[in-house]
Amino acid sequence: MGNCFTRSSKKSTAEIRPYDCIKPSPTVKLYGSSSSILTSYVRFALLYKSVCPRFLPSDTRSDTVLQIGSETVSGPPRETLLRFIESKFPHPPLILNGDDDVDCRGEEETTPFIVRVTWLQHKSLIWHVGRMVRWSEDLVKRGGRRAVDPVVGSPKMEVRKLGNSYSQLLELLLEHAQMEERIVFPLLEKADRGLCKAANEEHARDLPIMNGIKEDIKSVGVLDSGNPGYQEALCNLSSRLKLLQRHCKEHFEEEERDLLPLIEAMELSREQEKKILVECFGVMQGTHSHLLNFFLEGLLPQEAMQYLDLIIECSDKEGTMSM
Repeated sequence: MGNCFTRSSKKSTAEIRPYDCIKPSPTVKLYGSSSSILTSYVRFALLYKSVCPRFLPSDTRSDTVLQIGSETVSGPPRETLLRFIESKFPHPPLILNGDDDVDCRGEEETTPFIVRVTWLQHKSLIWHVGRMVRWSEDLVKRGGRRAVDPVVGSPKMEVRKLGNSYSQLLELLLEHAQMEERIVFPLLEKADRGLCKAANEEHARDLPIMNGIKEDIKSVGVLDSGNPGYQEALCNLSSRLKLLQRHCKEHFEEEERDLLPLIEAMELSREQEKKILVECFGVMQGTHSHLLNFFLEGLLPQEAMQYLDLIIECSDKEGTMSM
């Protein structure tokens, strides 16, 4: 989790995150571990208020400290930090009716945990796939010329960075598919056999496309920008990324329309929901142990807070800490 300061006004559209339009505030400083869920939560609470803090990481400290002007507050507990934020930045409201429930979730309490998790994962994955599409289109348009932003580096350096970003995205896509195949689909199949046949087939269909993109990036990376085949390789990469984007959108929309509402119809108890939530994050622990911040970049601040709330809700404290 880096500083919220925007590096340059010359950012390409592929680099802009959902909350990068928020201007940094030099009077708001956030201290804490870069791997702390509490620190991440406070950061997104501030971004929800359209306040971008200066983040000063300190991985040796166990607490989270927020400084606004000359006043400083530390936590845990989380509620102390949230109330401090609310007192300084009352709009939009973060805390409802004086209690400690966060009022930015935009979801009914009756929505099962697993439905919320799946929907938020869809949101982040779609944004990240779209980012890769925009990045590849920008590369095709430039045809081997340097990016406007000098921090990106030479064309070969940029392709290497694109490859690293795609590798992270691929990890998330594969683990999300595993979460659905191990947790969501069996839950639905237990209620009505055959419900998830089409969804499983779509997972298998998209695997060659995802692996093909990885090979396309390797092909571009070994070519010099002046090579006659360089532009063709970029176009192939861009086309395959657009195909993946279309498939992901269609697949996620079908799940959200045809499958996820059926989980609500199952009328799971709260205990059953929490057990499924623990299993869900158990599957996602591989990526969330080192890619959680990358994942959260694809969400709006209030959506990131919703996701962190779900992690905190998880009763598997050891697994939560590892994430």
